[in-house]
Amino acid sequence: MEHVSIALHTPLAGFANDLCDVLKLFFAVDGYWVNEDAPGAEPLIHTYTEDAGGNARSQFDFRGQSCVLCVTLPKAGAFSEEDGHFAVALKRVRKRLCKKTLYGLLRQLTGRRPPWGSLTGIRPTRLLYQALAEGRAMDDAVRYLQDTFDVSDEKAELLRRIVLEQQKLPAPSPEEADVYLSIPFCRTRCAYCSFPGEAVGKGKLIPPYLDALFYEMRRGAKLLSRTGLRLRALYVGGGTPSALDEGAFARLMEETMRLFPGAREYTVEAGRPDTITRGKLETLRRLGVGRISINPQTMNDETLRAIGRDHTAAQTEEAFLLARELGFADINMDVIAGLPGEDIAAFARTMEAVVRLRPDSLTVHTLAIKRSSRLNLERYPLPEGDTAAGMVRLGEQAASSLGLRPYYLYRQKYMAGQQQNVGYARPGTACLYNVDIMEENTSILAMGAGAISKRVFPDRELRIVRAPNVSNVSVYIDRVEEMARRKEALFLETEA
Repeated sequence: MEHVSIALHTPLAGFANDLCDVLKLFFAVDGYWVNEDAPGAEPLIHTYTEDAGGNARSQFDFRGQSCVLCVTLPKAGAFSEEDGHFAVALKRVRKRLCKKTLYGLLRQLTGRRPPWGSLTGIRPTRLLYQALAEGRAMDDAVRYLQDTFDVSDEKAELLRRIVLEQQKLPAPSPEEADVYLSIPFCRTRCAYCSFPGEAVGKGKLIPPYLDALFYEMRRGAKLLSRTGLRLRALYVGGGTPSALDEGAFARLMEETMRLFPGAREYTVEAGRPDTITRGKLETLRRLGVGRISINPQTMNDETLRAIGRDHTAAQTEEAFLLARELGFADINMDVIAGLPGEDIAAFARTMEAVVRLRPDSLTVHTLAIKRSSRLNLERYPLPEGDTAAGMVRLGEQAASSLGLRPYYLYRQKYMAGQQQNVGYARPGTACLYNVDIMEENTSILAMGAGAISKRVFPDRELRIVRAPNVSNVSVYIDRVEEMARRKEALFLETEA
């Protein structure tokens, strides 16, 4: 991908970051300046006007070429005064117009067509849901996405299949909430990881962390009771929850099930195979946890060493078979397409091994290099687009061969080949929590370091307000009372 430095000149500086996201669909952007010149930066000129009739005109000029698009803006009369959504709708239409204009120019200039067209957001399913909510039939809604955002046939069909699967699941209710518990400890840190967390080391922080977490959990359970919210799904993630020793892990799970009974679904990330023991799995079985994740990321030992995962492919298989032996009938596996040093043949070996194990659900991630990860610090290049796309298709084929259907999807910035992460599941095993957090249609009470609570207000725009916990483990321990109050302020609308 060509590297560029850009000096954007625009009357709508508030959209500058969104326009930069469009540039990154076509170029590696090394420098980006807004309404100022910079040495070596190419000028990208944006002209935007609105006339008295409510028509907007957007034009971009770059490297001697131009693209112009026009649109009629929404009218205030279509919104009631108390509705309060006119300004939001107006901003959305203006921003979409500007992004589509720049996208059209860059596609014309480069001859390239990104697989997701002009879409840069992480939740493209939302746009399909919006089109359906406007009264379109499914076929018309899919065509609308393709015509409006230049989404490829392959990705549009994937969205259709996912929404159809989600429509089969128990619908979320405003009277329900999910619970998320963060265990921010790992045996070692993976090269691609950007999540907040700490190495277990000698485990000195684990007892005080659990004490703080249990305090916040007790406050959270009381908060659910005070608000009358029913527990829908509970997810224990991290980090690697199974990085705790057997005693600490049992304490965690016993307190979890005591405080939060009656969920439709319980998921625990058993995570790295080198942390899974018979005792931990027996604890989960005894307490009635139905869904676990055993995540190899790759089944190639050389890659595992390169990315800092201190286990082997054989250990993954042993852990998986042990879980099956103990009666787990809902096991998820995660893999990552585009890991360092892997080509399509290496990824194919991973998928062949996964198919032999026959998990009940499979999440195929595409490598995304985050700013705080070791891969970014080492300037590891993402795989070429065709390579990433080929790996993603192999993942889809493997899932299909197992009878798994796509049921949730999200995208990330700086993702190989501008692809996506997709969760596949056999009928009856789709993870409600995964759908809820990606579609953002359910309130989430999140506890632990780095956890972010969300309150979803069921108005026309599904307004969402968040309450984040601090990420640093030691700071979280010291400030857990404040973290509990933040959630109470969010859900009870009191002072934090």
